[in-house]
Order: sequence, then structure tokens, then C-alpha cells
Amino acid sequence: MIPIRDDAPHYTTPWVNYFLIALNTVVFLFELSMGPHALNALLSSFGLVPANLTSALRAGAYAAALLPFLTSMFMHAGWLHIIFNMWWLWIFGDNVEDWLGHFPYLLFYLLSGLAASLVHVLFNLGTQVPSVGASGAIAGVMGAYFLLFPSARVLTFVFVFFTWLPAWLILGYWFVLQFLSGAATSIASGGQGSSGGIAVWAHVGGFLAGVTMIKLFPPRAPRYRFTAWQ
Repeated sequence: MIPIRDDAPHYTTPWVNYFLIALNTVVFLFELSMGPHALNALLSSFGLVPANLTSALRAGAYAAALLPFLTSMFMHAGWLHIIFNMWWLWIFGDNVEDWLGHFPYLLFYLLSGLAASLVHVLFNLGTQVPSVGASGAIAGVMGAYFLLFPSARVLTFVFVFFTWLPAWLILGYWFVLQFLSGAATSIASGGQGSSGGIAVWAHVGGFLAGVTMIKLFPPRAPRYRFTAWQ
């Protein structure tokens, strides 16, 4: 199922959502400008490599250990990776930003990404494969949307046709799929949680972080709209 757009209105301009999409795009274009060796070095340094994290912590290099938690969520591995991530953020992020307000939304996004990365590390402690992408943070946004706008309708491409489906079904199906994929992969690989190069446990962790945190973040002040008398 591929979401196309939703019908939930928003009443403010989602400037932070636009900024996040633009920043991810600029970073990705910078990656494209690099040669293979330079790009591999960039991914190894600023992508999240669980094996490097544990060794850096043992050596007391805390900055080198913690910085990739932030930088990795603004890097992507290819065109499809960034297009799908930014598309989902475009659809669901504006309403969550409208609900929270601009700065709280940015904080919420970053905390979701950090939580997602932490869960990924816990399930992949020994791996040396860099993990990059905004999908963990976006999963947190999706978790918030799941609770805030469950009845919103999402125009969805399903197999060969388009149909309107409730947001709770789209996002709930996505979460269950990620969880089952992560569980199956972890069992098959002896605890490693990446499925086909996809950090599914980061998706699960981000979504659950979003579901939890949206209950802790207060909504923005009420928005009053002027309407014409008739």
C-alpha cells in the first residue's frame, strides 16, 4: 500500500516539515556529488555503525559515539530511499506539526529519530553496516498521526487501484508489517534486526516512541480562524 495524500486539514504553514524535507534533500545531493571512496568514508563516520559505537564508548570517545545518532537521520542510501521517506513525511508531518507547533514538532522529530536509532543499535550491537535514513524519525511522526488523526482518510494505491482508507488502517498495517519482519529476521539471524538492508527495528522503535511522546507533548495553543458571517 502506497499513500498518495490525506484529507486531514492543517491551519498553519508547516515550515519545519518543509525545512526537514529540504535539509534531507540537500544532504542527499551532497552525497551524490562524492566519489565512492569519499562516500564510504562519510557513511562510516556519520552513519550509525553499532560496532563503532560500542568500541568508541569503551575508548571514552563520547562525541564520536553519539554524533552519528543525529547525523545518520539526515543521510540516505539512494533515490528510492529518500523519495519514499520524504513522501511519507510530506503526507503525515504537516498535521503533526500543526498540532504541536513548530519548535515542539522539531524536538519531537529529533527525539523520535534518536529513539529509533537506539532501538536499532540494541538489536544490532555487533554489526559494522552503517545505518542511515530519516525513516525512524518519520516513523515517530506516523505514530503520532496514528493517535491524533485515526479517522483521517488516506488516498492509497493498492495493487492496481486507488482507494480511500482510514489512517489507522494504513499506519497500523505498516507497523505490524515492520514488527513481524523484524521479529522474523531476528529469529532467523540470531538477533540481528535488519531485514534486507532495512532497519525494521528502528521503524518499530520510532513508531512506538511517537505513540508514547505525543501523549506527553502538549498541543499548541488553540487556533482561531476568522469566518465570514452569512
